[in-house]
Amino acid sequence: MARDDSLGEFEHLVLLAVLRLGDGTYGVPIRDEIVERAGRDVSFGAVYSTLRRLESKGWIETWMSTPTPVKGGRSRKRVRLTPAGLETVQRAQERLARMTEGLGGVLGQP
Repeated sequence: MARDDSLGEFEHLVLLAVLRLGDGTYGVPIRDEIVERAGRDVSFGAVYSTLRRLESKGWIETWMSTPTPVKGGRSRKRVRLTPAGLETVQRAQERLARMTEGLGGVLGQP
């Protein structure tokens, strides 16, 4: 059975950020991780719409946390990778490694 495992660049960055930050992360740290590590300025809207798309593909799961223990504290939508999401990231990383194999000199890398 063929699966739609196409992974866009930004989806890839979001999944890597979730993987790096761990289960229970949420939109703000995900965005901050992408800005810091990828040097890419992204909006919160882009992160949240991508999270919805990744959830519809079955690559992440979300749940609402309990409200923070301060007056007016809010719940946060928490995120974790599913086994299918981890497999998708692994396949994408393998494809990138195969495509860049032998190109270190051209790409200015050892």
